[in-house]
Amino acid sequence: MSDLILVKGLARSYRSGDRTINVLRGLDLAVGRGEMIAVVGESGAGKSTLLHLLGALDRPDGGSYLFEGTEVLGRSTEALAAFRNTRIGFVFQFHHLLPEFSALENAMIAGLIGRMPSAAARQKALGLLDDLGVAERAGHLPSQMSGGEQQRVAIARALMTAGSLLLADEPTGNLDAGTAARVFEVLRRVQRARGVSVVMATHNERLARDCDRMLLLREGILVPVEAASDPPRQEMVRP
Repeated sequence: MSDLILVKGLARSYRSGDRTINVLRGLDLAVGRGEMIAVVGESGAGKSTLLHLLGALDRPDGGSYLFEGTEVLGRSTEALAAFRNTRIGFVFQFHHLLPEFSALENAMIAGLIGRMPSAAARQKALGLLDDLGVAERAGHLPSQMSGGEQQRVAIARALMTAGSLLLADEPTGNLDAGTAARVFEVLRRVQRARGVSVVMATHNERLARDCDRMLLLREGILVPVEAASDPPRQEMVRP
């Protein structure tokens, strides 16, 4: 399995009053093509910070980030925006669907922002909604859909631009256990069928263990879960 992502020495800190909070402390991570990784850890451990850095929504204080062998850091703001809009999809705990738009329109909008022709965006969005089992909801507003259906539409929207990578921040955190399991199963099936790499931050350890790997973010570095009871030791490229 070749690497889609190779991160080395990633660091990020924030100021809080007169204190400096070191969230990531020289973190290393490799993500293979088509691999699904779960990142677990306590609230405030830095899981969202890590996803924001991988998604080029934030810049680190130090380290390197190779995406398909090319350095991401150091690109201009415009280049990073183009990178996000064409290569990466994002799914969050709250679906953030536009309430006045139908399911189809919500899915299409990410493609349109990425300058996809309208007809092509419509065709791709319909295909994704079908893959995710909500094609019959294409014309419905978010208020007319269940929580699980809305999150599936959000996943379809994310996959419109996820050329290679899908970042999911607590994608089932706002759902009941049964709905969360069904949404995860759909996400896993689509990930396997499309060969998209997924990095998912989650508190749901049961779902995390169904991913290809589960890593614990602790004290600013990633630790393989099997060694989580040992002193922190940096996650190597791959077990």
